[in-house]
Amino acid sequence: MDPFVHLHVHTEYSLFDGTCRIKELVSHVKDMGQTALAITDHGVMYGAVYLYKECMAQGIKPIIGCEVYVTRGSRFEKRAGGEKEKLAHLILLAENNEGYQNLIKICSKSWTEGYYFKPRADHELLQKYHKGLIALSACVGGELPQAILNHDMERARKVIQFYIDTFGKDNYFIELQNHGLPEEAAVRPVLASLAREYGLGLVATNDFHYTRKEDAGSQEIKLCISTGKTLDDPYHFHFANNEFYCKSGAEMEAILGEYPGAIENTKKIADRCHVTLTFGDHKLPSFDVPEGETSTTYLRKLCEKALPERY
Repeated sequence: MDPFVHLHVHTEYSLFDGTCRIKELVSHVKDMGQTALAITDHGVMYGAVYLYKECMAQGIKPIIGCEVYVTRGSRFEKRAGGEKEKLAHLILLAENNEGYQNLIKICSKSWTEGYYFKPRADHELLQKYHKGLIALSACVGGELPQAILNHDMERARKVIQFYIDTFGKDNYFIELQNHGLPEEAAVRPVLASLAREYGLGLVATNDFHYTRKEDAGSQEIKLCISTGKTLDDPYHFHFANNEFYCKSGAEMEAILGEYPGAIENTKKIADRCHVTLTFGDHKLPSFDVPEGETSTTYLRKLCEKALPERY
């Protein structure tokens, strides 16, 4: 049995850059001896139910999550002139059904209230819907690694303190990655040092977007489709190398095993996550009505009030 669990996963439902077919991915994870698998697509939860059902069918524990985009300002603010902003990444995993519902709210409001080029959450949204969620500091695009890369340690400490205050020390983990990128090599020792300083757990992840190493070429083609480019265009967008695949526990141990607890914590986090979805039942919304009213009489009053305005 492989003690490692992937907690940073982009499936085919990361429409821009993911190519992992869920059924094949779950089978691959099972073949490697891993017992659980997360789904953390970019800003969306389109694939959560599909992964849940497939994991249950194949005897793998499903972990429902999302990689959300976080703005430094308010999600309601839009930059003048259509200027894009550099958004930070954050991994959120549902520990229980309350966390699952809160994750849905964060994702939905990121689209309906925060959308500007991409769905955006902000710190206020994270504070409001933090219960039942486990947060990971994400890839080098996360708030914490970005502060480190910008040589702004004051900012880095403020980021750590915000996430500790929001999610709790036991629910915020410092994520370590090693895809052979110089930025990752630069931040890893600093991240590990900060984790020791604040008493936070480390967690090893591989930010994979395709299932097997040999699938890197197919993923590059998808990136060309997403950006309207061709492979022979020397400036087409592509990943730095072919290390963004679903690795075995032995491979993860080889690249991140030097950091105590980083591998082991993947299984510990997975063991904490218990989301149960029920299918086949009608779940109709409940609406409160004023005292002395029934649903029928109150609906009639609302309709009679609105009709002159509508017609």
